[in-house]
Amino acid sequence: MQVILIQDVNNLGGANELVTVKNGYGRNYLIPQKMAVEANPSNMKMLEEKKKQQAKKEAKLLAEINSVIAVLKDGTITLGAKTGTSGKIFGSVTSVQIARAIREQKGYEIDRRRIVIVDEVKELGTFKAKIDFGNGNETEIDFEVVGE
Repeated sequence: MQVILIQDVNNLGGANELVTVKNGYGRNYLIPQKMAVEANPSNMKMLEEKKKQQAKKEAKLLAEINSVIAVLKDGTITLGAKTGTSGKIFGSVTSVQIARAIREQKGYEIDRRRIVIVDEVKELGTFKAKIDFGNGNETEIDFEVVGE
């Protein structure tokens, strides 16, 4: 029996996926629990329509991510840090500070959990950070730490 999954099911598949299951499993568990619907022609058309809409949404999201990446790569981000007399900074630069600087200087809200600092920042200079947008989309940006 072929069914279209409405939601993710462990060890079976993800939402909007066409899978083949045994008749009893489909009729007695998946369909009554509203986890799947039978794969008849009308439901197959609805699945195709959902996939088309999802593809359009992903293309729009990818275009938006590419525009954000282009803006982030254009120039470096400047962070201020308190320093000692030797040029070493007190503490270190964190992803929270980088996210705040991106919001203030570039106008984009980036979640701090998506930012990974490549090298540990303990002194003034230019460093790199990676931003992961998901779905394999990531970029590397330069940021400069200057003394306040």
